[in-house]
Amino acid sequence: MSPIVHRTARYLLLATAVSVASLNVAMADDVPKRTDLTPKDLMRVEKVTSPTSDFTRPEQFELMQGGAATSTHPVNGDAFSHFSTNITFAEEEEFKLGNALFRKFWVSSPSSTQASDGLGPLFNARACQSCHLKDGRGHPPEGAADSTSMFLRLARPARTDEERQAMAELTAVNFPDPTYGGQLQDLAVPGIAAEGRMKITYTEETVTLAGGETASLRKPTYAIADLAYGPLDPETTLSPRIANPMIGMGLIQAIADADILAKADPDDRDSDGISGRVARARDRRTGELKLGQFGWKAQNASVRDQSSSAFKGDLGISTPDAPDHWGDCTQAQEKCLSMPTGVQSRLGDTEAPDPVLNLVTFYSENLALPARRNIDDSMVLKGKSLFYNTGCVACHTPKYVTSRKAENKAHRFQLIWPHSDFLLHDMGEGLADGQQVGDASGREWRTAPLWGIGLTEEVNGHTFFLHDGRARNLTEAILWHGGEAQTSRDGFAALVPDDRKALIAFLESL
Repeated sequence: MSPIVHRTARYLLLATAVSVASLNVAMADDVPKRTDLTPKDLMRVEKVTSPTSDFTRPEQFELMQGGAATSTHPVNGDAFSHFSTNITFAEEEEFKLGNALFRKFWVSSPSSTQASDGLGPLFNARACQSCHLKDGRGHPPEGAADSTSMFLRLARPARTDEERQAMAELTAVNFPDPTYGGQLQDLAVPGIAAEGRMKITYTEETVTLAGGETASLRKPTYAIADLAYGPLDPETTLSPRIANPMIGMGLIQAIADADILAKADPDDRDSDGISGRVARARDRRTGELKLGQFGWKAQNASVRDQSSSAFKGDLGISTPDAPDHWGDCTQAQEKCLSMPTGVQSRLGDTEAPDPVLNLVTFYSENLALPARRNIDDSMVLKGKSLFYNTGCVACHTPKYVTSRKAENKAHRFQLIWPHSDFLLHDMGEGLADGQQVGDASGREWRTAPLWGIGLTEEVNGHTFFLHDGRARNLTEAILWHGGEAQTSRDGFAALVPDDRKALIAFLESL
């Protein structure tokens, strides 16, 4: 692994020419400090975000896990689809327009519906909502269900000095399969063949827990059937991904850079076994290096970049930030590249010209967090104490106060509870996909935010978790943790059954 991977957060920033000023970060005694706060505000923030030691009652403001943006609508299947309660009336209109575009079904070209054509030619879904059903979590194919909300990332390692340099400078996060591109597309417009279909084989492994209980973990193996354009490159790796929930993305984006940098400990200098690393990503519009916060491997620096990536890879729709009219088609797929595009010169230079990407981005940034539930329940409070005492909070940082300089006023200076440090962690061989993505190695994943996790079944009708949905419930998800999380995982397994139930009850309250 490159030495860059093992440098401290401060040295990483300096070595990669990310200016401290551009990140709103100051350095004091080698510790990143926020520059958006007055000394008085900084003291207030440090006090309110310090870990609690009182588990006899809920913390102040814990109910409103998205700050003033939190939705207090009744809990039902639409719990993830409400707008932030503190946006303006004019912004509500932007949100609703973005919602319409998020749900819009794109069609192949040419079409009489000219503002809606350009799909593909190869694609995984016809609408953003197809993967993020009800703005929630995707799932692996189960029985007769399709794989719309799950797909395979394809990548091979760098082979030349030039490619290795591109990876080091993050002008490339990895290299696509030369024939099938960066993502397996299992759907295609009329006239060409889809690339293939994902195959999953599961084997069951029994895990013994304290108190005489057992759990069964299903271990997946991935392959591709019906490859339509010849074999994959021998070095291409397959990385399965389910769609992430959409809630709270604008608030994550508003977390001060210094608060994330301060938690990075790539050399494990405090010897706690946790060595979270910062992920870097290049802004699609400016090329500037920023902190990566979005995606399973934190490969995107902004909600807008995450959105333009999905337009290109999932839908095959070009945007101003990713003006690839044929989506993920490669030079080896000549027929794909010969298909008509949906570009309408009277509308713009891409298939989804401005303001489409702006509106979808605004919608994605302002999906509200639902309020917590049962926060004063004795079992939930007990589970919260166990969550802390087993070390889960070492990565799943409970709370932040967002930056006063956040772009949207609704996101500024909000106390939020995402339960994530947004750093990369080695999760062990069991969860490794063997695929490097930017700074993330084949064993590393971004700490997933936990807010809203307890409403997955209510919103999406399932309880599949982790990057590929292999875990069928929260217990299995915890038991798959390895690497830096092994100690916490073992601590959970060693709890008496009633304590494990309490910890799960806490998670279900989020």
